Amino acid sequence: MFRDRLVVFPAPAVDFTALYGSSADPWAVEGRWYEQRKFELTMAVLPRRRFGRAFEPACSTGWLTARLAERCDRLVATDPVPAALEAARERVRAGNVAFAEGSASDVPEGPLDLVVLSEVGYYLSGAELAAFLERARAELAPDGVLVAAHWRHAIAEAHRTGDEVHRALAAVPGWVRHASYADDDVLIELFGPPAPSVAEAEFLAEEEDRRER
Repeated sequence: MFRDRLVVFPAPAVDFTALYGSSADPWAVEGRWYEQRKFELTMAVLPRRRFGRAFEPACSTGWLTARLAERCDRLVATDPVPAALEAARERVRAGNVAFAEGSASDVPEGPLDLVVLSEVGYYLSGAELAAFLERARAELAPDGVLVAAHWRHAIAEAHRTGDEVHRALAAVPGWVRHASYADDDVLIELFGPPAPSVAEAEFLAEEEDRRER
């Protein structure tokens, strides 16, 4: 359904199993302010304090998973690399998180209130990204949202740029862009079916009710 909308260029496959085998923290997440800041920005753009059911593919070693667990009733976090999952389980010992080995297109049955696509869209092949988008669209709740965060600089192993990933998300039928943050390094955006803004859903609606009384 979405393949004709994707701009894909050849890229070598990334051996993530070897990557995690050579380092417990391949992207130096623990020590890099870029990573920690990105996580905080991602959480800040979410439109609700809490979500019911959430899905995070490519959870890696669980740094973002830990933050999501604090705001989700139930969270499914997957990764195709067993070593990454083991590290994530050690980091996030929360009863509301279910870890499983799987790819991005293994979207669990919905309805899902939140889907998180963080730093993974450019590593997916055209077919994999198309399958993920189709599944995410099918399983997202009518008032659900997908938050995406991607590096904006060149990645030698990528199939596409971070901006191209977000253009593919913006092209999903029935979805709109609810929020966007961009700087030279990272693009963080919120997508999903049309829905009231945070203010419209909260205090503006309350003011309207008071005026009508």
